[in-house]
Amino acid sequence: MNYLVGAFKPPCNIFISFADGRSRKQVPLKKENGKTVMVALFQSQENIVGEVVIEPIHGKKVEHNGIKIELLGQIELYFDRGNFYDFTSLVRELDVPGELYERKTYPFEFSTVEMPYESYNGVNVRLRYILKVTISRNYVSNIVEYQDFVVRNYTPPPSINNSIKMEVGIEDCLHIEFEYSKSKYHLKDVIVGKIYFLLVRIKLKNMELEIRRRESTGSGPNTYVETETLAKFELMDGAPVRGESIPIRLFLSPYELTPTYRNINNKFSVKYYLNLVLVDEEDRRYFKQQEITVYRLLESS
Repeated sequence: MNYLVGAFKPPCNIFISFADGRSRKQVPLKKENGKTVMVALFQSQENIVGEVVIEPIHGKKVEHNGIKIELLGQIELYFDRGNFYDFTSLVRELDVPGELYERKTYPFEFSTVEMPYESYNGVNVRLRYILKVTISRNYVSNIVEYQDFVVRNYTPPPSINNSIKMEVGIEDCLHIEFEYSKSKYHLKDVIVGKIYFLLVRIKLKNMELEIRRRESTGSGPNTYVETETLAKFELMDGAPVRGESIPIRLFLSPYELTPTYRNINNKFSVKYYLNLVLVDEEDRRYFKQQEITVYRLLESS
């Protein structure tokens, strides 16, 4: 039985490393098996440089029809699991057909790589970047090795960032105004605002502010929408009176937010909403939702 197991083992080991792997920032990445690993972080237009080491297992030779490395940006929709849509695909040939008897090192370089979308692990969709080394062989399956990396892209602060002012009303019962100081927030920002009670004729017992993420995947009849409540923040406990004003101050840094993604490669979108929830003494709930834009600001070192 051990002979059978050994027969299916690849005759070599493949190692993929980045030239600046020791100095480059590492970030956590959740794998399909649920485990989290630390991988290199890049941004669009960077050079991706490194080397591939192929090491035949002692006493074995590796006959091949060529060796290549690919840089792939892929989107996988979970209702179509296993099918990857490549939006970035670059190839470098490492070796011509031949035989390997001993450890061999192949340098590679992808210059100023266009990586327009960020890595994303969502409820129904995954966007990933990988390096893929393939040793092509006759009659037997190819030998393949993968190396994940993460891409994050940064946005300068918006030149225009208008405040949000809205009114919520139930005729002759309730009239409130709420105001947020801006409509676009970076990932470590603070939501600052105020709520004014202009008319209160129903007995409210509490009020919350929620941050919601809405992920939509697919298109047409195959559109899937998943809404998560990421944060709940109690603004008020007890009944307000007319003329009362309640301040809002909500820090975003404790929550695992991503930037807003709009129609990524016609496959998915991720949007964020502030949802104001009012609950009266009979447990009736009143909602008012407002979309906000979230962006990634370059962190100062």
